[in-house]
Amino acid sequence: MFKSEVYIRRREELHKKIKSGIALFIGNIEASMNYPDNTYHFRQDSDFLYYFGLDMPGFTGYMDFDSGKDKIFGNDVDMDDIIWMGPQPTIKELALKCGISDTAPVNKLEDAVRDALSKKRKIHFLPPYRGETKMTLGKLLKENPCQMKTNASVDLIKAVISMRSIKEKVEIDEIEKAVDIAYEMHVTAMKMCKQGVREQDIFGMIEGIALAKGGGTSFPIILSTNGQTLHNHSHGNILSKGKMMVTDAGAETNLHYASDITRTTPVGGRFNEKQKNIYEIVLKANTEAIKATKPGMSNRDLHFMACTILTTELKALGLMKGDVDEAVAAGAHALFMPHGLGHMMGLDVHDMEALGENFIGYNEEVKRSEQFGTAFLRFALPYKPGHVFTVEPGCYFIPELIDKWKAEGKFKEFINYTKLDGYMSIGGIRIEDNVLITEKGHKLLGKPIPKTIKEVESVCS
Repeated sequence: MFKSEVYIRRREELHKKIKSGIALFIGNIEASMNYPDNTYHFRQDSDFLYYFGLDMPGFTGYMDFDSGKDKIFGNDVDMDDIIWMGPQPTIKELALKCGISDTAPVNKLEDAVRDALSKKRKIHFLPPYRGETKMTLGKLLKENPCQMKTNASVDLIKAVISMRSIKEKVEIDEIEKAVDIAYEMHVTAMKMCKQGVREQDIFGMIEGIALAKGGGTSFPIILSTNGQTLHNHSHGNILSKGKMMVTDAGAETNLHYASDITRTTPVGGRFNEKQKNIYEIVLKANTEAIKATKPGMSNRDLHFMACTILTTELKALGLMKGDVDEAVAAGAHALFMPHGLGHMMGLDVHDMEALGENFIGYNEEVKRSEQFGTAFLRFALPYKPGHVFTVEPGCYFIPELIDKWKAEGKFKEFINYTKLDGYMSIGGIRIEDNVLITEKGHKLLGKPIPKTIKEVESVCS
């Protein structure tokens, strides 16, 4: 946990933003894998962590915006628990760590909510993403649990997003720790990227690094020579010469702040000519987009800047043709990059995504595009100092998508379909870094992870 002052200050700010009613921050509980006592690794709800910091199951944070008081509901352990878990601090002792002196057992929460409902007070809660939380809210509010997500408080969602979007120094320090763990993960993957090695061996090794150095991975590792599948969680291939290995992997610190880095490595550690050509295009989109990152620049504009670089360079290579600006405006580039440039990061690797992407990355003036590719852009608003983002352009040769567009005659004025066959073996290339928006520009977070061709080949050798 951070010092108690951090959580006190955060809750004080939230009290200023929400003027009346109560808020329920229901922490996560243990979730069983295949029988009740065999549980998944526990991960606390990020919003509960942000305001209360207690990284253990079974707690609810309660904020009363009329009285200005906060409370923790949770149960002390009994002897049966102590036998299996050892001595545990009391709920009062734990609550004091986040600056709260008022506590009560979990069974008193229903009484508190019933009292608020009887007085017709507003009950604020965030969109639940776990079935157990939906059931708890449904029971407390006497509502259909299936309606809990749509009944969430828009006022609370917007208030939480406005706070969590701007990272404090202690948060930035944690994210940098997470990137430094990712450095070791990715350098290890590069060194292991040799002909005959199983993807699973590399996957297991770098996940072990995340567990040994911090709180584990920040998302299931993507590691595959089939990098044309954007979120490929299969690790069954044997590495073979001529293939590219995409490794999209990040770590969580022990306080659960995330990193998210992607590197692409040629099997055997040496790029062939075609691999170099595509890799340099993606690297240019990555580095030029990072250079342009600053307050006031919108993530949408940066996305299209990267897409324009991609299209310009693919045209120079003969894979695209026609007017570059027209091709990008039409969305022809999305054949090669059918995703957004990046996303916000923090306690969640896709920060606050559970609260709703359109609340985070869009507003009344800036609406989400319906165009293929651009529609997947998670954030389109201007950057502000304190934002932390990924910058992750890519170039992919997806056989099914190419065949579909070619059969439809789609964008034939912009795409040289006949020349794509020679590049299909590349699969996909993505290069991703984590960037902090500063007052005057940006800062690349963490220890720089090798990404130029010279650096990657040097590490692999």
